[in-house]
Amino acid sequence: MDGEITPEEVEELLDGESPPRVVDIRSPAAFDREHISGSENIPFAELPERVESLSDADRIVTVCPHGQASQQAARLIKSYEGTKDAHVESMEGGLTAWSGDVDSARPTGGDEGPQSPF
Repeated sequence: MDGEITPEEVEELLDGESPPRVVDIRSPAAFDREHISGSENIPFAELPERVESLSDADRIVTVCPHGQASQQAARLIKSYEGTKDAHVESMEGGLTAWSGDVDSARPTGGDEGPQSPF
């Protein structure tokens, strides 16, 4: 692992010319509810089997709810032969610290049911 990166730095990198691959290690259900726009979901338990899919990345940022498990995930990714030359960081504070854009499977706007008369 190459250390931690702040959510603000991640947001700047995502807006840049060469964005990192953001790997969200939460469950698919949690990822579907809300995740950083452009991130990909590789649940922590699946990471050993799927880490090879990251071998083409130059920079990888791992994300979890609070920034703890993502440190372990970053270490695991960095230890893989195919990603040893990549810059691998954990996002400090996790998704609770993120204030940037998110994608969500939850409906936004639209009909949320009848208004209460009270």
